[in-house]
Amino acid sequence: MGRDFEALVAEADSVSVDGWDFSWLDGRATEERPPWGYQRAMGERLARAGAALDIQTGGGEVLAGVPKLPPLMAATESWPPNLAKATALLHPRGAVVVADEDEPPLPFADAAFDLVTSRHPVTVWWEEIARVLRPGGTYFSQQVGPASAFELVEFFLGEQPDAVRNARHPDRARTAAAAAGLDVLGLRTADLRMEFRDIGAVVYYLRKVIWMVPGFTVEPYRDRLLAMHRLIETEGSFTATVTRFLIEARKAG
Repeated sequence: MGRDFEALVAEADSVSVDGWDFSWLDGRATEERPPWGYQRAMGERLARAGAALDIQTGGGEVLAGVPKLPPLMAATESWPPNLAKATALLHPRGAVVVADEDEPPLPFADAAFDLVTSRHPVTVWWEEIARVLRPGGTYFSQQVGPASAFELVEFFLGEQPDAVRNARHPDRARTAAAAAGLDVLGLRTADLRMEFRDIGAVVYYLRKVIWMVPGFTVEPYRDRLLAMHRLIETEGSFTATVTRFLIEARKAG
């Protein structure tokens, strides 16, 4: 068991986690997808847009998979390795990728876009989104919901306070959107199953999704990783529930 554990952890700790492609986890971890099909729905809206912005685009993989982009397409990203990947994917499609620190202000003029999108933003600056939207423009976003995968988070960090568990509640998003002057057109939620089949998948995931266990590296959590490895060996997998919500909001015009 010890040798298997060390080999799995060492492998997962050495591979690149750049971009937002999770194909390394194929056969090792699964995550149920929301029923609304975000990329397809985003693509439908982008095909009708004249000017659009994708915030926190990651490596650009989701946006690059859309069949048709609008005549003016911009994307922002803060992490340099992701910026390089997004640029390589999106520039051939005619989209410009802009380095941005994910803090106000967005580097665009008022009323610059008729559509703003974002998949799993770490932070949402609602007033900035409202500012860069044209009157009648919309914000369309799939976001991480409250206490998402907290079985995993709390295995490593211990029980979290209610304020942390509910920080991403969709009701808060609805209130914040309204406060920024946006009318919420739709809000859907989903609880979905996540499953890890080996400890290497857990290490890779925590290295990549850096807000789950902030500052995660192997050594400080080696004992907990070994405990989870033994649990997976006994039960066949480690499961968690991820939460997602889909929100669409329009700027009055």
